[in-house]
Amino acid sequence: MPNQRIGFLGGGQLAKMMAQSAQQLGFSVWVLDPDPLCPAHFVADNHIVAGFGDENGIRELASHCNICTYDLEHIDTNVISKLQAEGFSFAPSPEILSTIQDKGVQKEFLASRGIPMPKFQRYSHYQREAILAFGLPCVQKTCKGGYDGRGVLVLQTEKDLDNCFQHNFLLEEMVNIEKELGIIVARDKKGNIVSYPVTEMVFDPAANICDMILVPARIPEHIAREAQEIAISCVEAFQGVGVFGVELFLDTHGKVLYNEMAPRPHNSGHYTIEACITSQFEQHIRCITGLPMGAPDLRSPAIMFNLLGEVGYEGKPVIEGLEEALSLPGLSFHFYRKAITKPYRKMGHVTIIAPTVEEALQKALSIKPKIHIRSEVV
Repeated sequence: MPNQRIGFLGGGQLAKMMAQSAQQLGFSVWVLDPDPLCPAHFVADNHIVAGFGDENGIRELASHCNICTYDLEHIDTNVISKLQAEGFSFAPSPEILSTIQDKGVQKEFLASRGIPMPKFQRYSHYQREAILAFGLPCVQKTCKGGYDGRGVLVLQTEKDLDNCFQHNFLLEEMVNIEKELGIIVARDKKGNIVSYPVTEMVFDPAANICDMILVPARIPEHIAREAQEIAISCVEAFQGVGVFGVELFLDTHGKVLYNEMAPRPHNSGHYTIEACITSQFEQHIRCITGLPMGAPDLRSPAIMFNLLGEVGYEGKPVIEGLEEALSLPGLSFHFYRKAITKPYRKMGHVTIIAPTVEEALQKALSIKPKIHIRSEVV
């Protein structure tokens, strides 16, 4: 594959890990990101410093690359649709990206295709009576722009309506959640599709952000099969190309319900680097470039936990507990090289593999409290 180039819109940790996989396969990598020191900057062959709505910057990226893909969803789809019409290549397509960008449109699209999900309703603006008619308690989500727990509110009582979102939001019924599940699904240009194992996602209650991933999920086999079938159906509905991260709820009655999806590698799939035959990052590159898909099989049970910036610290990051962490057998440490740490910001992750998920979890719980991402004292 001489002179084959892949462009990444966004230069965060996902682009960094995709870029490393792309280079391993022989591709060169271009990145567009407004941050001159974004994580992917340090591994990319070229970096265009421009915003995600900058038509000139995106055009330059696309003109140098055989295909472009995304590190995040918050891209101006009008620009990439225009460029695609001119003959430039993007995967997944801007049409898919545009639908998934808006959680309300995303859910309406999948609900119309029979995907099971909680009751929901989309609203263009705040109406107190309409929210009360929908029913409390419920969950309010901004249709666009939310990520990592941002853009989500739980409305328990009428008092919560005083500080809720005012425009372009959706309401969802409150689900009695037994577990939150995540599945990575990959689909190539020929329509071949594979699913990775079902993961169990544990969330930090303070930040409403994914904190830990257990794989395989501690659920009955029939539930795992049902979850995979729903996730595959979601990706098939979009006819997407690449890797998709699908999030699901398992409620207390044993029912599996769709939550949301991302048209890119996902935090719930970071464990695949060490624990699967083919990582989600390599799989994405294979799919979008027309290479044969790799096997998604699990090599070993694993635990992945995020390294979040500690509350009360902001500035140049300092890692505490690294030496002790690296002395633990089966532990792999990933630091994203972000220039600034902030409370709850994803700064890296740790994966631990072991013969059983219980053993991996025991190791994770023993080492996790000893690793801290703080900042330099000025």
